[in-house]
Formats: sequence, C-alpha cells, structure tokens
Amino acid sequence: MGFRILHCIASVNPKGGGPIEGLKQLSAVNQQQGHQVEVLTLDSPDDPWVKDCPIPCHAVGPTLVGNWRYSPRWVPWLRAHAHGYDAVIVNGIWQYHAFGAWRALAGTKTPYFVFTHGMLDPWFKRTYPLKHLKKWLFWPWAEYRVLRDAAAVMFTCEDERRLARQSFWLYKCDEFVVSYGTSAPPDDAVRQREAFLQAFPDLQGKRLLLFLGRVHEKKGPDLLFKAFASLRARQPELLRDVRIVMAGPAEHAYGQEMLKLNRELGLADVTTWTGMISGDVKWGAFRASEAFILPSHQENFGIAVAEAMACGVPVLISNQVNIWREIQQSQGGLVEQDTHAGTERLLTRWLATPPEQWAQMRVNARQCFQQRFLIDRTAESFIEAMEVFGMRSRPERIGAAPGSVSPVRGSL
Repeated sequence: MGFRILHCIASVNPKGGGPIEGLKQLSAVNQQQGHQVEVLTLDSPDDPWVKDCPIPCHAVGPTLVGNWRYSPRWVPWLRAHAHGYDAVIVNGIWQYHAFGAWRALAGTKTPYFVFTHGMLDPWFKRTYPLKHLKKWLFWPWAEYRVLRDAAAVMFTCEDERRLARQSFWLYKCDEFVVSYGTSAPPDDAVRQREAFLQAFPDLQGKRLLLFLGRVHEKKGPDLLFKAFASLRARQPELLRDVRIVMAGPAEHAYGQEMLKLNRELGLADVTTWTGMISGDVKWGAFRASEAFILPSHQENFGIAVAEAMACGVPVLISNQVNIWREIQQSQGGLVEQDTHAGTERLLTRWLATPPEQWAQMRVNARQCFQQRFLIDRTAESFIEAMEVFGMRSRPERIGAAPGSVSPVRGSL
C-alpha cells in the first residue's frame, strides 16, 4: 500500500521555475509507485495553471497583503484535512504557505517535511542585505520555528545543507540530503529538434549556446553577455556561427534590463529570445544546442542543468551551482568561477575543445544524468528518508524496512 502525501507550495504556476517543476516530476514518479499525491496552493481555483496541474490541486485562493500572498483559509483547511495524509511536504520558505503549515501541523500526529530549495543560501544574505535584515524580523518567530518543528528538512545535495547553516545564527533542525533529479526526456529527439527549429528557423545550421530558465540576477545572464561580447571583440572568428538562445520569461524588470544590456553590447544580432517554452519545443532547444550555459551566482540544484545532460548536452556552469563537483568528476561539462573572467574561460574552453572530445563529453553528460540525477532514484530516496524521519505509518506499513538514511542534527 502506498502513502498519502500532500505537497504545500505558494503557487503551481510553471513560471516559478525549479520548485514546481521538481514537485510535478517527483509526484509523477511517486504516483507510479502507488502513492497518492496531492498539492495545496495559495493560487486561485480559477488560475489556468491550477486547472492544468497534473496533480490533484487544492487552491484556497490568495489574499494579497502588499506583495505577500496570504489566505485565511489555509490553516483551517490543513487542520481539517491533515488526518487524511501520512506526510505533508512544504516546498520553499519565506512565504505564508510554510508558516501556515507550521501553524496547522506543529505538534500534531501528521509530520511535515521542508524542502528549502536553496532559499537559505548565504548568497542572498550577501547580495540583498536589506532584504536579509527584513527576513531577520520574521526568522525567530516564523521560519526558525518552521524548520525546528519539521520532522526533517530536506536538502538536494551536501553543499546546500552546508551553506544553509551560514545564513542565520539561530538555526536548529533535523537535516538530511536526498538524491535529487529530474525526468528523462521523452523519446524522438529528431521530432523535438525539428519542432524547435521550425519555431525558430533562423537558428538552422548555427552552433547554439542555450540558456534556459528564469532570467534572474542570480543566474548570471549579464556575465554571459559581457563575456560573449568581450570574446567576440577580440576573436570574432571564433563566434561567427554561434548564437545565444535565451529561453525563459523575461517580461519582468530584470529581464527587460538584460534585453537592454544585450542590445547595448551589440549582441542583438546573435541572440534569440524565445520566451518560456515547453513540450517538444523545449526539449528541441536542448537537442539542437551544442552546449548549455549557466554562470550562476547561486543555484541550489539546477534542474535545467540535469535536463541538458539528459539530452547529452555538455554544460558550462559556475562553481556556485551546487552539483558542480558531480559534473566535473563525470567530465560531462566545464566548471569555472562565477565571474566575468570565469565565464569567458568557459566560452573559450568550449570553443577550443576538439570535436571528438566534445562528442565524448556528450556521452559523459548522459551517463552522469542516468547514474546521479534520474528522478526515479530521487523518488525512492525521498520515500525512504521520510520513513526514517517519522512519516506516519498506516497499520499495513508498520514494520516496513527503514532503509539506510541517517539523520543529521543541525544547530547553530
């Protein structure tokens, strides 16, 4: 018999990036394994992404307090329905869905677990000191308690767990690291590649450098543009057939700032902005690309990095992407610092790599994905860890083998 699992998240809007995508993929595998999975969200029931959500979705509707999404129905709903679930998973912190889960479930028989999704990384503390000060006002009576009273706090890799301890001195929780990953791409690479190139025919026959994800400051798109422009000014012949593909939503203020920077650097003629893409067009973007780039300043896991490797695309990443060690060890990509010089070295090393060596890196990337980042392994580790850390067992589950996950107590 399977477990009954409820995920809590602020929104199931796919524009939210990695957390919601990871939730959907993990839930799909858990459902295939026989577990019952549902999601509770602050979205409105009428939102299109709620109607399109592949998981049974309970949308209680938001009440905006400034930019903060809140719902007076959240806690009553959880208290009324918690007995119907073996465990509740809180995806992300710093929003009401996490605090509301603590209010409803702390001290009850239904354990809750927290996925921080990198939201305790000290990069935010260094980059946004005023926002960090504001968070300190919430930390002692809100997020600190959310983590402290959770059955356990989940981290997607050892680097994320280690870094989480550096943001706030008042820190106490049971920690564990689960293997994390994403789904293998659908079959028919030829069809997917054609779908992308039909949507963007000007890219036919070009060497494509793909950036896929939110156009956000932490992901370093400015580093990509500046490094590309510098290298193009010095050695234009190296980049003659290269095109940058920016795949992701850029309608917001920072996205518009990057559009302007791209034009000012004289890169408009070699950059294609696709907006958000999905399905065959998204997978086709990977299939048609020679390399994937993410010179991020902070990246908890990087689902798009894993997706690129699943398609056999070597990745050019910074050493602030928390899975950089695995990628470097597998020789499935190149790693440098998250600086202008580091990003320029990534481009230079890629362009200088002989074709036969790059072909081997394609093989290495795919093997690394299969061995380390396939979502099936994540789902198994996820359930095993929750069993060890106190998921409420139904009578037929009592006595189930607990597996090999060991708790780690974090306290500062």
